Amino acid sequence: MSAFIERVRSLVRNGDVRISEHGYDELAEEGLTVRELVAGVEKGVVVGEHVNYPRGPSILLLQKARKNEPIYVVWSIPKGRDKPVVPLTVYRPDPVRWDIYA
Repeated sequence: MSAFIERVRSLVRNGDVRISEHGYDELAEEGLTVRELVAGVEKGVVVGEHVNYPRGPSILLLQKARKNEPIYVVWSIPKGRDKPVVPLTVYRPDPVRWDIYA
């Protein structure tokens, strides 16, 4: 397991999470809560990791929301900072395009 996912999980456990106004809008669009978002990090599956991303390291997780529904979340730590961790985007995968529903 990468050191970056462990850093993200540690920040979430410590409450070092910042949700932007855009982030709240995305959660509302998807019918999700912040509680669901942060609760899913511990068991989230790493789909992609970009530790050298120009805006700061980021990781794409496949997480579970209530009722065991899959959601994708891109978590990032702003470049040059140690915290907070920020969800950049949150969305439910399209079941037509993704086989995670199988």
